[in-house]
Amino acid sequence: MTDSPSLSYRNSLTERRRRARTPFRAARRERERVRLLGQAVDLVRPEEVLHHVEAWVEARRKVIIANHNLNSLALMQKEPRLARFYARADLVEVDSTPLIHFAKLLGLQGKAFHRCTYLDWRDHFWSLVDRKGWRVMYIGGAPDVVERARGRLASEYPGADIRARDGFFVATPGSRDNTVVVNEVKAFDPHILFVGMGMPRQELWILDNLDALPDCAIFSVGAAFDYEAGEQRAAPRWMGRMGVEWLFRLVHDPKRLARRYLIEPWSLSHLIVADLWTALRAKRLGRTA
Repeated sequence: MTDSPSLSYRNSLTERRRRARTPFRAARRERERVRLLGQAVDLVRPEEVLHHVEAWVEARRKVIIANHNLNSLALMQKEPRLARFYARADLVEVDSTPLIHFAKLLGLQGKAFHRCTYLDWRDHFWSLVDRKGWRVMYIGGAPDVVERARGRLASEYPGADIRARDGFFVATPGSRDNTVVVNEVKAFDPHILFVGMGMPRQELWILDNLDALPDCAIFSVGAAFDYEAGEQRAAPRWMGRMGVEWLFRLVHDPKRLARRYLIEPWSLSHLIVADLWTALRAKRLGRTA
């Protein structure tokens, strides 16, 4: 029995991607974590995120992999508890090409600084899970959507053990709903826990329940399974690299995203000015030293 043309193509594409990957370093670099718009972020490539995760999973450590974008930075000004979540995070990805360009302007950017989000490392991640036989649990989204995503991923990656749980529950700590969900996670004992309930609900849920969750790598991933189910359309990766993925998403969902993309960034103006002033002073001091 021969492989179907589509399967052969996917296998060929996966092999080409594997060969094309840039080698990553074996340890975190000195000064890998920097401050951008007042918050700590990590200078990592997508494949390096998974390098760290693989080591943490093998050690059965409880870690948080968070991400910052313009939306999260704006939300931090309204929800003080988010600061505690990001302070606890072991790795903070930059999920925003405009922020990457701003980091370059400040002189923080080296060749190692890349945008990282689920859509940037999803193929590598699921191939790793498939090879390792990891257990992955996703919490968030609508029941039919997450189950459709789970089924598709389980079919494509048979070595993975995947469980999905919708995000329609009362997430208040101590509530009956929340206790049931936490107990489901503990019973499944995942290697990877994806929490995709939107910002800031997903981050605050992780923070509130962190002590009760089993030792695993915990990601805040937004609508990751919506993309896997085909419920949302992902922008072409070239748009992400050019920094215009936000425009693609805005055109496809203007009612939900207009405020986020067109109004919220203005609330960061004082942080932008502060970073530019600090960078300018450092440059002047460097010249006079």
